Amino acid sequence: MNMVRPVSDLTNNFVDISKTVHETAQPVFLTKNGYIDMVVLSMEAFENLQFGGEVYFKLQEAEKETELTEQRYSSKDALKAMKDTIGGE
Repeated sequence: MNMVRPVSDLTNNFVDISKTVHETAQPVFLTKNGYIDMVVLSMEAFENLQFGGEVYFKLQEAEKETELTEQRYSSKDALKAMKDTIGGE
């Protein structure tokens, strides 16, 4: 369930908001004049969100690339290319 609090709580109850975002890994939505104005996240939750966005973007790029070329790679070819890149056996 989303936690919604007035923006004034950021000043008046900062410790409680900080504790909430760290313990639940969920955002706290802050309202101003009855409308959501800001979102507070723990750094860990933000990094996870950012990572997910980057992975999604790379998958979109890969899908676009498959539309532009007929070349396909087997799983063995892909594994070999990855090992060659990182210097594995």
